[in-house]
Amino acid sequence: MTVRPVTLSLAGEHEELARAELYGLLAQLWLAPPDAALLAQFRVAVTQAAEPGATLQPPWEALVAALRGTTPQAAAAEHDALFHGIGKPEVLVYGSYYLSGFLNERPLAALRTELAALGLARDAAALETEDHIAYGFEVMRYLIAGDDAAVCNLERQRRFFRNHLQPWVEACCDAVQAHPRAGLWRAVAALTHAFMQVETQGFDLLEI
Repeated sequence: MTVRPVTLSLAGEHEELARAELYGLLAQLWLAPPDAALLAQFRVAVTQAAEPGATLQPPWEALVAALRGTTPQAAAAEHDALFHGIGKPEVLVYGSYYLSGFLNERPLAALRTELAALGLARDAAALETEDHIAYGFEVMRYLIAGDDAAVCNLERQRRFFRNHLQPWVEACCDAVQAHPRAGLWRAVAALTHAFMQVETQGFDLLEI
């Protein structure tokens, strides 16, 4: 699994493509600070939410504004202050921590089993474990946009989301939004939180 650079969808593109690209964008922003190329995209980005729905419009506009108001250097400094640093990071973005209270615990093992069943594996060069929020989002992007219909379908999306993202991502977003040093990532977390709610509602409808 490798988080890939994304291009922004134009308004009116197919909803599933918009979902996949929003997952990809969020994965990219959670994994690493935006570089100059991504910030340049946002200087000309449409302000309409990448995923249709009034729920996402305010946090999308806030994220666009935050990205337009930062620099690669400022974004890198904030990302490092929140998610890296010496010792324990200020904010942890790993599923195992929120589900068990510890890193590298049973939730990570369960996730690895699920990824193996999907035919996915962690890039050996990657520094983060598979339960990093960015990798979960990249898996969702793959399950939405991938070509293998036996794997990339709504039921697989629903199961993966329910088991490996829904139980903890909103708590992670709350932790970021509450942190006094969060600026850009407060906007990232707000959009992520809103998107998780939209996705939850969508998957709820599949079960009715």
